[in-house]
Amino acid sequence: MNDVLSADRTAASEAHWIPLSDLMTGLMVMFLLIAVCYMIRVEADAGRIKTVAVAYSETRDALYEDLRREFSPDLPRWHAQLIKADLTLRFSEPDILFAQGSSELKPAFKDILDDFFPRYVRILRSPKYLRSISEIRIEGHTSSDWIGAASPDDAYLHNMELSQARTRSTLLYVLMLPQVRGDVDWLRRLVTANGLSSSRLILDASGKEDAARSRRVEFKIRTDAETRIAKILEVTR
Repeated sequence: MNDVLSADRTAASEAHWIPLSDLMTGLMVMFLLIAVCYMIRVEADAGRIKTVAVAYSETRDALYEDLRREFSPDLPRWHAQLIKADLTLRFSEPDILFAQGSSELKPAFKDILDDFFPRYVRILRSPKYLRSISEIRIEGHTSSDWIGAASPDDAYLHNMELSQARTRSTLLYVLMLPQVRGDVDWLRRLVTANGLSSSRLILDASGKEDAARSRRVEFKIRTDAETRIAKILEVTR
């Protein structure tokens, strides 16, 4: 009798474990499918990001070449540089730009902007780049010096105020140029003025601050690549 009861209990136990094992197998298959779907999505997102990155690189290279072709004859007399890595046009002769401690544009810098900015806008507004431009940044930079400053922090804050005032003066001047008045609505949406004080100093070969070269105004171009990649990443989360 005991043997019969034991056999019944064994059979009941086996009947219980068979469905449980099937459940575990089903869960493993489901998790595997989820993992595969996630991997496919990640690969698709990576592919889209790569496409955007390639397009950005091509746009940057083409834009750099058009800017170089347009402005390379003028850069020496403007004391300016065109930097490919971030599409920066740097005006770095402080004696031409502003008087020391002043945000008023010198006549020589006004003459440069009269020549430079309408041609700059013409390139950026061309059908080739119009949809790719997300921001035109006017950046003001200073050295770390400030006569009479009580501390480095005090000098930094004074220079922040000065750099912001200089970029606003530059922005106001270029927006009022007669040659770009027809584009002013577009420019108001894209052009920003950014005073950065001495946060991005230029160093000499020995690693020391180059005070003269640090006092500069830069025009930078940002494309929509960053925005497009951010949207892809936002969808992925």
